[in-house]
Amino acid sequence: MTNQPYEQPYEGYDPYQQQPPAQPQWGYDDQQYATQQWQGQTWETQTHASVPAAEPGYQLPPQSYERPYVAEQQQAPPAPPQQPQTPAPTPASAEPAAQGFGPATLSGNARITDAQRARLEGRSPIIEPGMQPALLTAALGLLLAVAAPVSSYALVVPLVILQAVTAAGWFRLNGMWPARQGIALAFLGGVTADVAVLVAGRDQAPAAILGPLGIWVLLTLVLQLRSHADPDTRMYGLMATVASSALAIIATGYLGADPDAVSVGAAAVAVAVLARALPLPTPASVAVSLLAAAGAGIAVGGMTGLGTKGALIGAAAGACALVGHRAASYDYPSRFVHFTAGVALPLAAAAPVIWILH
Repeated sequence: MTNQPYEQPYEGYDPYQQQPPAQPQWGYDDQQYATQQWQGQTWETQTHASVPAAEPGYQLPPQSYERPYVAEQQQAPPAPPQQPQTPAPTPASAEPAAQGFGPATLSGNARITDAQRARLEGRSPIIEPGMQPALLTAALGLLLAVAAPVSSYALVVPLVILQAVTAAGWFRLNGMWPARQGIALAFLGGVTADVAVLVAGRDQAPAAILGPLGIWVLLTLVLQLRSHADPDTRMYGLMATVASSALAIIATGYLGADPDAVSVGAAAVAVAVLARALPLPTPASVAVSLLAAAGAGIAVGGMTGLGTKGALIGAAAGACALVGHRAASYDYPSRFVHFTAGVALPLAAAAPVIWILH
């Protein structure tokens, strides 16, 4: 009995028949090539155990060529576990969210802003700052009114505070926070205009204010062009920075206007904002604010010698203050917006009118 390894595929193989030694062949037929190709893909002799020759009359069990392949499958590492599938039936309320912005709900929707939710629910996105920011505006306006007759350098102190709060409030009102570079750039533009007016004097105030304004617009363009943000973000940042810089620089009009006109206009803004914060219907509140601003202009104008011209300056400053107040109330503002933009925008918006009408 011989002990030969089972190295040939079981296809018509007779273990009792003596096989002649294999001779090298320089060619092959189609059947042999097909067999060799099949062996190369599915068969490994190292994983197949040796089969001893059987005794006469012993029938070999039927062999299957799939056993080594099955064994390889069993020895292969298990496949990684699949992630649990989300159940197919989805609620009807979730279908709009998959297509786009879902409807506004009282519980909140992370895909839309508070202002958008308010509009969809039929509520106004306008929230007015209230009495506390109005008191701060009145206090800052009174500081401007009192410091203006003293000296230009005394007026610079509340003016710089106004410019800083204006720059920060405008960026936060536009949803850009913390935009430190834009805020610093806008504030620096306002300070540069202040220095230019102090050096050149009130007589040269138009050139001293408009010059830094043009330079800062060009500087903002250059900085935004060097930004690596996407085009929409760059355009949005450009507009916010230009507007903030313009407001901060235009506020220098308090420094370039006549001191008496500054006192009249700042006092009118203070009174108008306080009247606007009273719990009255909007049309009545606006009318009362304009009348109060004109009255404050007459009163302060009588003390400073402007006379009836004070009423015109007061009414115009009060109207601009209401515009700034409205801007600070738009688009569901936050408490921080109320205490920055809500405080500064009424005074900053009134500066050009006071400067022109002095």
